[in-house]
Amino acid sequence: MAEPTSTVCPRCACTRLEHVHSSPVPGVWDVLQCARCLYMWRTSEPARRARREAYPEGFRLTEEDLASADEVPAVPPPRASA
Repeated sequence: MAEPTSTVCPRCACTRLEHVHSSPVPGVWDVLQCARCLYMWRTSEPARRARREAYPEGFRLTEEDLASADEVPAVPPPRASA
């Protein structure tokens, strides 16, 4: 597993991160997912996507933001092919 770029979610600062996948070349990157907001990122992403302190403030979420968020809409079924 590659060395994680942080120990907290860049988007919501949760410390519960799940290792989802590793690169085919060992140690190059890993995919992590936040257990609270479900944000996913590769450990090789630039700081603005992988580190809380560099993540854009306008997109950061708090625990209160997540608790009061509207339900996420369902993904519609695929369109029939022509």
